[in-house]
Amino acid sequence: MVKSVLEYLEASEKRFPSRCAYEDIQNSYTFSETGRMARAIGSRIGRLKAQGKPVAVLMEKSISMIVSFLGVIYGGCCYCPIDVTMPKERIRSVFSVLEPEAVIFEEGTKGLLGELNLSCPSFLFQELIQAETNEELLKKIRDWAVDTDAMYILFTSGSTGVPKGVVMNHRVIINNMEWLEQEFSFTEETVMGNQVPLHFDVANHDIYSPLKFGCRTVLIPAEFFSLPAKLIPFLNERRISCIFWVPFALCAVAEFDALSIQKPESLRHIFFAGEVMPVKQLNYWRSHVPEAVYVNMYGSTETHVCTFYRLDREFSDDEALPIGRACGNISLLVLDEENRPLNPGSENIGELCLKGGAFAAGYYGNPVLTAERFVQNPLNTKYPEQIYRTGDMVNYNDRGELLYQNRRDFQVKRLGYRIELGEIEAAAWDIPGVKRCACLYDSKKKYIFFLYSGIPLERKTLTGFLSGKLPRYMMPARYIYLEEMPLNGNGKIDRRRLMELYEQKKI
Repeated sequence: MVKSVLEYLEASEKRFPSRCAYEDIQNSYTFSETGRMARAIGSRIGRLKAQGKPVAVLMEKSISMIVSFLGVIYGGCCYCPIDVTMPKERIRSVFSVLEPEAVIFEEGTKGLLGELNLSCPSFLFQELIQAETNEELLKKIRDWAVDTDAMYILFTSGSTGVPKGVVMNHRVIINNMEWLEQEFSFTEETVMGNQVPLHFDVANHDIYSPLKFGCRTVLIPAEFFSLPAKLIPFLNERRISCIFWVPFALCAVAEFDALSIQKPESLRHIFFAGEVMPVKQLNYWRSHVPEAVYVNMYGSTETHVCTFYRLDREFSDDEALPIGRACGNISLLVLDEENRPLNPGSENIGELCLKGGAFAAGYYGNPVLTAERFVQNPLNTKYPEQIYRTGDMVNYNDRGELLYQNRRDFQVKRLGYRIELGEIEAAAWDIPGVKRCACLYDSKKKYIFFLYSGIPLERKTLTGFLSGKLPRYMMPARYIYLEEMPLNGNGKIDRRRLMELYEQKKI
């Protein structure tokens, strides 16, 4: 029975001590080195006697950051990666909620740490890994460990403006790794190509697959995603065979037509998650790399990845991709506004809810919000059974497949109609010249406005295209061109920032 992700590390360490586990552009660590350094860190963190409490990791993206995560777990605590590119005020806001027991930093973030003026202990990574390993202490910590122990905390945007910390346990990651093994048969020969930041939950596949399978993860330099002429040769040089990327990264390759020049020869698994993948760009990839398995993955920080759809047919550019079926130890419920279940064959839209052993424990230090989203199953009145309400609206297509529509809070009511803003965005993806787009709603003026980047287009071009796909009541009242769409740290469109710019009359 696996109770901790550290069991995966220790098994691979025994099987492949000298095999490379992680590498970035500067360094590489074998499984033996990874285990040794993590246990050294854990021995020092364990002396804090803060079991179950958070330790912040304030570091630039690197393989040393991954070792820090594992060290925190060895020390009986849960790690919280801090996005060092965030504004300092937001970082301070995260720390005010987190109140960590300690901070792990590196030379490059020493200045930032000083500006934050924290009261908790701070440890330099380069010194921590030289600490003496206390096997007796580590064993004592592990003897108390169970799979529901908090493993990490990731912060996401909160509707009140205060970041919310999602607490995830070992069981969720173990479920995901077991599902990957069962569904896709990864081996020690698999090479993961990491694209997303390590404070983004999609990165968990890149972090924990080496521990589970004995394979290797390569951190790809961020600048390569704006230089596909360097990106594709890098994938070939490192023999990368599997990627879990956000659609933005895949679309960048398609927009540069990079695959017509050189193909990623080793790539066999292409997973995408984080936001809706435009089918037009996906079809570009499928035409140039037809031998790969393509998988649409759905999930949130609170659920990690909870559904997947392995592409098994062709899709036209304006079709919607299904989000598929549950991953591993998860069951899906689709509930209407009256909490009645919707089943295949129904044309109605409902909220996707999850039950099982693979979603977050709740929000750190926020029992009120936790109680709103992690609730009693309304279909069961006989005994306690918790479900998670995702806030995502879905429906079934005529094949009985689940389709993602939008966030519940992206739904607006206008002229007596319920409108999913995401449906307008989906219709606009196929407009030639539109690179990225978002729809927002002005509740005071009661109109929808459409923002996009790419090539400036005349209003009549945009309205002419959308009017052929949307009913009149869904048509935007205003169209705004932006040279660049603001993105958050995960590569998604920053809708909060867009609304702020709009309200400040800066766009």
